[in-house]
Amino acid sequence: MPKAVRQPTVEELKAKAYQPMKDALELHPFYRGKIETTLKCAVRDFNDFAIWYTPGVSKPCLDIRDNPEKVYDYTNKWNTVAVVSDGTRVLGMGDIGPKAGMPVMEGKSLLYKYLGGVDGFPLMVGSKDPEDIIKVVKLLQPGLGGVNLEDISNPKCFYILDTLRAQCEIPVWHDDQQGTACVTLAGLINALKVVGKKIEEARITFIGAGASNVAISRLIFAYGATPELCNVVDSKGILNKERADIEARKAEYVDKWKLCNITNAEARSGGIAEALVGMDVCIALSQPGPDVIQKEWIAKMAKGSIVFACANPIPEMWPWDAKEAGAAIVATGRSDFANQVNNSLGFPGIFRGTLDVRASTITDEMCIAAAVEMAKLAEENGLSEDYIMPTMDEVDVFPREAAAVAMKAIEQGVARFTDVTFEAEYENARTIITRARGMVQDAMATGYIAMPPGSKPPRPTKMAMKAVAKVEIKGKSKTQGKAKIAKTVRKPARKAGKRSAQSVKSGGRSHV
Repeated sequence: MPKAVRQPTVEELKAKAYQPMKDALELHPFYRGKIETTLKCAVRDFNDFAIWYTPGVSKPCLDIRDNPEKVYDYTNKWNTVAVVSDGTRVLGMGDIGPKAGMPVMEGKSLLYKYLGGVDGFPLMVGSKDPEDIIKVVKLLQPGLGGVNLEDISNPKCFYILDTLRAQCEIPVWHDDQQGTACVTLAGLINALKVVGKKIEEARITFIGAGASNVAISRLIFAYGATPELCNVVDSKGILNKERADIEARKAEYVDKWKLCNITNAEARSGGIAEALVGMDVCIALSQPGPDVIQKEWIAKMAKGSIVFACANPIPEMWPWDAKEAGAAIVATGRSDFANQVNNSLGFPGIFRGTLDVRASTITDEMCIAAAVEMAKLAEENGLSEDYIMPTMDEVDVFPREAAAVAMKAIEQGVARFTDVTFEAEYENARTIITRARGMVQDAMATGYIAMPPGSKPPRPTKMAMKAVAKVEIKGKSKTQGKAKIAKTVRKPARKAGKRSAQSVKSGGRSHV
């Protein structure tokens, strides 16, 4: 008989859940930042400065003056995204300010580069005034390929996004809205398949009525869910037509008042407990848990219920509690639990496709196209209760999203480049993403990126091995060559020490 595998205890699961926060306090000061500026052009000798700077640079400048679109050919504008935030609603921590929000925006930029090959950088704004944020973005757009609005409080985030989308010539996106909505839709598509339910018949309760769930509900309704069968709960209870507090501010809370009128055909009142009775799906993006949603409330949902508890950094309830209460499928926003529904699966690929066809905006239809492609990839791999979404280490998800988004942008007439096929954009995106990952891998292998204490560097990529062989191994035997390569690429990084088994698994994979 096969040996039984010991299941971890709840205390062990909790310890694992909190470990990344402890590690973050050690590794952030170790690196003093997660991103930096580096070169992408060759510097053969100091004479090249005359090409990259003065006097040679004057020619492309004048060429751009005469033909402004050439800025995309001569500069990195085509691949540059600013992650803009005022720090007023950061990862469930609330208004912690622009300086305190900086690590999150750097992390976002890291994901842009590693997962999508996009050059993102944080742009923290020292003002809470929406007009100031709008002005900053509009003034800076000549040097940007796109803008990612991030962690800006509700309701001004809606006004800022709508204004900038209407007035900017580059794509402006709010990841807490469109990004979260995209990946949630992808997860829901597959979760409903696993439990054998149809989206048009699904009874969904949205817990939280902030930017994320407002956008999620909009996208899910656009895809085919029936609003009348759904409920939305905010901090004061279930939304309905009798909510005078929202009606009094409907000019400010336009989307929320709309939800009051199109959802909750049963005219339910009460709070989360009442909103979940008999429902098929719970989509929670409210406040950090773990006791925001109680087990007994989940127990009263319909058979084969689906629970998305996606608050950061701790979900509204622990996944094992939701399962114990009877949920068939449980998802969170965290990578250390099964079924991660996190916008990091969406925005790198979505912006990759948007930038590659020079789309002027990112529409809801483009987000739906990305969600459908994401769901399709997971389905091809075999759906289960613990696998409804691709994971971030499934490299193919990002170029496939990019291709789906690019095709939809062309179809909707918002792309400047239109002579592109799905296959061509897939290959282009995959090449860019592979390069970005390979550069990180080789920098760790050579020691240009220092490894944390106790961690072992990964193997260099095949491309790096070939490059070293070309330069260092002329006229030697194949065996000697291999020995020389190993010595050359490994020696600088050897001082970093040993690496944990988990780190080897995640960081030592060859991407090229």
